[in-house]
Amino acid sequence: MTCSRAAALSLYRNLIRESKKWNSYNYREYALRKVRHEFSVNRSVTDGEKINEIYKNGLESLAMIRRQVIVGNLYTTRPLVIETRKNKDKIQA
Repeated sequence: MTCSRAAALSLYRNLIRESKKWNSYNYREYALRKVRHEFSVNRSVTDGEKINEIYKNGLESLAMIRRQVIVGNLYTTRPLVIETRKNKDKIQA
């Protein structure tokens, strides 16, 4: 399997989209930071074999995030103070 630029960008968008589905602030923010960091670190990779390996790992991460979002959202908790503050700011604006 060869990874094109369009496939990599699609994977990035899907990882970001799925990460945003987490109800838990800590998990959501960690996943978003991790996805952005991994893509920025691997931006300069030019070896085709290495790119395919990274792409495969990204697909596995996407599947894992999808599973974890489902499980994590089964056990909801109260919003953190930082989350409620953001919502109040949006309402007042």
